[in-house]
Amino acid sequence: MKKVAVIDDQDYILESTQLLLEFEGYTVRTASNGKKGIELIEEFLPDLILCDISMPEMDGYGVLTYIRSHSTLSSTPFVFLTARAERSDMRAGMGKGADDYLIKPYTRDELIAVVAIQFEKRERIEQKMTERAGEVARNVTYALPHEFRIVLNQVMGSAKYLKSIAAVATEPQIIEMTDDILSSSQRLFRITENFLTYVQIESFKADPEMHKRMRAFRTVEPGATMYDLVMAKAMKFARAEDLSIKGEVEGIAIEISTENFNKVLEELMDNALRFSENGTPIVVSMSANAKFFTVEIKDYGRGMSADQIANIGAYTQFNRMIHEQQGVGLGLIISKRIIELHDGDFSIESHEGKGTTVTFSLPIASDYY
Repeated sequence: MKKVAVIDDQDYILESTQLLLEFEGYTVRTASNGKKGIELIEEFLPDLILCDISMPEMDGYGVLTYIRSHSTLSSTPFVFLTARAERSDMRAGMGKGADDYLIKPYTRDELIAVVAIQFEKRERIEQKMTERAGEVARNVTYALPHEFRIVLNQVMGSAKYLKSIAAVATEPQIIEMTDDILSSSQRLFRITENFLTYVQIESFKADPEMHKRMRAFRTVEPGATMYDLVMAKAMKFARAEDLSIKGEVEGIAIEISTENFNKVLEELMDNALRFSENGTPIVVSMSANAKFFTVEIKDYGRGMSADQIANIGAYTQFNRMIHEQQGVGLGLIISKRIIELHDGDFSIESHEGKGTTVTFSLPIASDYY
């Protein structure tokens, strides 16, 4: 049975709305102000929230802000109840993440229609997410067990060898074996992390509300963030001398969380460093216009064919037998999906044997000063 929370400071609104919804078969609980409403929501975990805008102690905007920032509740459909029909109030509510609004006094038919629409929309989203999860499961069933098996065999092999020579092992041998175990463990951790990231991203694609909320995060001074990360990555590969960073962008913020921005840079730099030879240049450039912050990462490595670029997808590894690539090939697709979810642009230009240039752009936040 679907659960609905109703929050309003007028008793007659609470009583009549509860009565109408219960008659339709919903389970309904009510609260008389925003503060009590949050307490109710945390306990009741409703499937839908109907909330007045103007209330004592905490208004409806405060309730909505709290709900959208709460990991368990963030995707709960939220409908504002308002006695004010001015468009500015409606725009403000929708802009803050409300799913719909209902103007008081409302009729039974208006109430039932709004509630039904929200549940129908949620069911469609859940169905898409289920379909997407099934697709992801089919993809990983083939690739992931193979990758785990390879890494686990490496870990176990190194551990067994270390155990067999424990009585006579020298310090250099111990260091070498433990380094191998740590390296394999880190690889296994990254495979697992990328798999979980991919599943999460694919789920977000099926949820337009979650897509919209991702745009609320900001990375301040992305140029400085990028400089630090790509330099650290090049140093990790002992290729700092191969790296050139061009351009300078200051005084902006972009519409993406720092975590996701760093993830994109890390995956793209990892590819550029891993699939080009030591001593060949890697050039990272940044620029900005009135709307977008743009990054270009260019290497002079292996490159890809036009067909390979066209078929970039999850768990695709090109020429694996020839080049002995490691990992499940999620770096490019994760980066592309993250950029697309933030309404940015992502492109690849590559030529076999000559190198690859990846360019992405992300919206600049207009509310940053």
